[in-house]
Amino acid sequence: MLLVEDDDTIADPLSKGLQREGFDIERVSSGTAAMEAPQPDVVLLDLGLPDIDGYEVCRRMRATSDVPILFLTARSDEIDRVVGLELGADDYVVKPFGFRELVARIRAVVRRRGPERRQASNGGSPLRVDGLEVDRRARRVVLGGGEIDLTPKEFDLVALLVTDPGAVFERRRIMEEVWGHPWYGPTKTLDVHVASVRKKLGDPGWIETVRGVGFRLRPSA
Repeated sequence: MLLVEDDDTIADPLSKGLQREGFDIERVSSGTAAMEAPQPDVVLLDLGLPDIDGYEVCRRMRATSDVPILFLTARSDEIDRVVGLELGADDYVVKPFGFRELVARIRAVVRRRGPERRQASNGGSPLRVDGLEVDRRARRVVLGGGEIDLTPKEFDLVALLVTDPGAVFERRRIMEEVWGHPWYGPTKTLDVHVASVRKKLGDPGWIETVRGVGFRLRPSA
């Protein structure tokens, strides 16, 4: 696990606590060092770094890797959460946080990513609905013969909905399976992702809103 935190008063006790929980920790204190570190299995990423903003570190990591990323930050505004999740972070934890909660969130992200990586290594077949094809192994979405450029979370959203076309997925379930834990606050980030996916698919009818419940993939969009 890579801990990217420049504040020793936070990083030192957190590293020791995570080590007691069985995690191997490598700690760096700058964005540059984070980008140069060997590929970890999980990244805990502070936003306020001395050189490169944590958002930019996340963006660069996501360009080459699907490693689970959890933001650890004092920024609690909803817009900060939305930006972080849109960049591809798996979770957003606000300081000060409970240590047990953080450990639970890390393990939830690892559990969720585990089946995806096993499927990728086993070569799972792409899922197809009408002209839409979703390949989890290659993390590609193709529509009408052309590849759709989706962010990591947009892909995860489509990959979830396509598992059961026509079925309604509740908002809480989507947040849990795509972002790794139940989301008890506003779900604006989900609406933002759905709107973006609709635009990229070229027809808003592909993803149908079920008012007060959630969303579903409409087989004949």
